[in-house]
Amino acid sequence: MPARTHAHPEPKPSLPLSRAIVRFAGDSGDGMQLTGDRFTQQAAALGNDLATFPDFPAEIRAPQGTLPGVSSFQVHFADHDIFTAGDAPDVLVAMNPAALRANVGELDPGATIIVDTHDFTDRNLAKAGYTANPLEDDSLQKYSVIPVDLTGMTVDAVQKFGLSRKDAARAKNMFALGLVSWMYGRPTESTISFLRKRFARVPEIRDANITAFRAGWNFGETTEAFAVRYEVKPAPMPAGTYRNITGNLALAHGLVAAGVQSGLPVFLGSYPITPASDILHELSRHKRFGVTTFQAEDEIAGIGAALGASFAGSLGVTTTSGPGIALKSETIGLAVATELPLVVIDIQRGGPSTGLPTKTEQADLLQAMFGRNGEAPVPVLASRSPGDCFDTALEAARIAVTYRTPVLLLSDGYLANGSEPWRIPDVADLPVIDPAFAAPREDAGAPPFMPFERDPETLARPWAIPGTPGLEHRVGGLEKADRTGNISYDPANHDLMVNARQAKVDRIAQSIPPTWVEDPSGTARVLVLGWGSTYGSISAAVRSVRSNGLRVAQAHLRHLNPFPSDLGDVLRGYDKVLVPELNLGQLSLLLRAKYLVDVIGFNKVAGLPLDTDELAEAITVVAEEN
Repeated sequence: MPARTHAHPEPKPSLPLSRAIVRFAGDSGDGMQLTGDRFTQQAAALGNDLATFPDFPAEIRAPQGTLPGVSSFQVHFADHDIFTAGDAPDVLVAMNPAALRANVGELDPGATIIVDTHDFTDRNLAKAGYTANPLEDDSLQKYSVIPVDLTGMTVDAVQKFGLSRKDAARAKNMFALGLVSWMYGRPTESTISFLRKRFARVPEIRDANITAFRAGWNFGETTEAFAVRYEVKPAPMPAGTYRNITGNLALAHGLVAAGVQSGLPVFLGSYPITPASDILHELSRHKRFGVTTFQAEDEIAGIGAALGASFAGSLGVTTTSGPGIALKSETIGLAVATELPLVVIDIQRGGPSTGLPTKTEQADLLQAMFGRNGEAPVPVLASRSPGDCFDTALEAARIAVTYRTPVLLLSDGYLANGSEPWRIPDVADLPVIDPAFAAPREDAGAPPFMPFERDPETLARPWAIPGTPGLEHRVGGLEKADRTGNISYDPANHDLMVNARQAKVDRIAQSIPPTWVEDPSGTARVLVLGWGSTYGSISAAVRSVRSNGLRVAQAHLRHLNPFPSDLGDVLRGYDKVLVPELNLGQLSLLLRAKYLVDVIGFNKVAGLPLDTDELAEAITVVAEEN
């Protein structure tokens, strides 16, 4: 009798897709952020355009299996240019009942749910608020539900490494990652290499995670639950070297670049606060670029040290979130009075007070504009995407150094933690920032130094470094006399200095580009105007309504104080202006007050990015009414 042979099964067919949205969700101890980050790296390695949205609880350790403890990570990847992390996921990986309940309401009919059945016990269902098992009734019938015992199969796959059941079960996130990696044909080498390096000192944990990852991949290939795989091809991008970057990482690198381009040492005085702390962590790694980081005992000490560093000739920087800006306001006012460069970075989060520490919001605009005593004008900028945080940091440093002023840079939690492919710039293309320090005066017959004499072009006062011969002068919070810098209580002088400081900030408008407006038709009568992190949602929504034949223009602001010089003319050039914001209408208020034009606000303050489909519907209503 001839020997029996075993034929390998034919590979499953691949279905091409232009884009996909995957969300990993589980308990805050299930490793969802790591899982999402690794899937993101796989998409980046394949050359997809991508955007991510990590969403995690504010509690350090919420009760296991409860809704407040759910952590998720969403990845949107495509074969074309995309702007957001997407609205409704195509695939939800739910590691427990709470993860399912917290996320299922955001899915469209037909979405795929891969659910770990292991924890669907009566106790865990009750903790998640279920009165019945949703896997056994009709509540999920409009979705494609694939129940998988991820935990059980993981434990079985790694039992040979001698781990306890608890430690073995922790590798279930890698099983899930392997399964979804198989679904979308993601490369596996980078993840295996990552696991080898991450757990190099604990071989049994390293091998268990790698085995679980491969087991998930093999399960996808062999199970009958998945009939096809999906293929999302690389996106065309301009030639260059790319890396995946988060907003906080881009801000840190932008500050390093600002130090190099200005020749100034960078000093960061900061107090840890969510979601700004990663900037402190990253900058602490770059001492070789002349960066000094100081973790202060509180917010006030952090900015005080940064302003002192600026006085001594460094590029002083402080980072915080909304509550920290409130504490730093007096020292920002001191920087206004002393007219010293200082970069103040506010990674906005939900408020007021402690608010929503891990959720996004852009409700600090009015605080940035007016949150100080007295007439204390400060330039305000806002980043629009994770990669744009790099350029905005450079621009903030340019303005601070050139105009001798504190600058407030606004980012938010969505940009800080979200990521996108970023083309690494050529250093030769970066702007040069000239500190133009005041020159020594060693000639005994030279006229006396005037510390508040102003440059005729920028209206900036001289930056005189302590210890420079002939530049001795007085600084402090009391009002200064024009030119001499002597303490002055003269009413006319105070009026002069208040107006001079305002005129200096207004003068910045001469060095910023005109308003960016995109109007492919050239005939749009409706303008959608945004600022900050709403750029992605607005761009996706505008693209959607244009595909339906509506003519809509789009503009987005980086400079919020001063506004671009032509902004008033731009606004008056359209019949209707829609302003989407993650607040109750702060930019709308400023536009109405300054330009006396009416705008239509689209406002939502839910701790989440704007929903693209909802915004597109609002734009459509405005455009069709016009």
